[in-house]
Amino acid sequence: MAATARSARRDLGLLALRAGTGAVLVAHGTQKLFGWFGGGGIEGTARGMEAMGFTPGRQSALAAGLGEAGGGALLALGLATPAAGAAAAGAMAGAVAVHAPAGFFAQSGGYEYPAFLGFTAAAIGLAGAGRYSLDHATCHRLDRPWMVAAAFLGSAAAASAVVGRRNRGRAGADDAAQ
Repeated sequence: MAATARSARRDLGLLALRAGTGAVLVAHGTQKLFGWFGGGGIEGTARGMEAMGFTPGRQSALAAGLGEAGGGALLALGLATPAAGAAAAGAMAGAVAVHAPAGFFAQSGGYEYPAFLGFTAAAIGLAGAGRYSLDHATCHRLDRPWMVAAAFLGSAAAASAVVGRRNRGRAGADDAAQ
């Protein structure tokens, strides 16, 4: 197979992966932001975030919803792909933290699904969007090599801080209850 045919096939595969992953993330995020698809909207999600130990709840709901919906939309479009992948992966890190006590498999309430979405978003952010993307159409203005490192370092730091604060708050509540 000629190199150009392999390249076109790879770019089509990236488009399909971006579109599917982005659509799922947009659906999850709009549940949180707008209450679409049976979601709780900002207020319901804020209450849920507080119950899960993410405080303040409203800001946590906004961050999770924007990370999922915004990151997913940008991934689907192939625009600012490093930042989009990092934002979505960071949002999924919070979901993984919530589901981790139930183990790995989703059928038991585990973290399998959010981990898969997070790893997929991160992989797209690292690999790039391919030729059939807005990044390619804009000559990669929002997809520079230094942006990959900056986006993923920033997202990892933010996710670590948020999950760490949640874990410390939950440990303090457990100590107080005993």
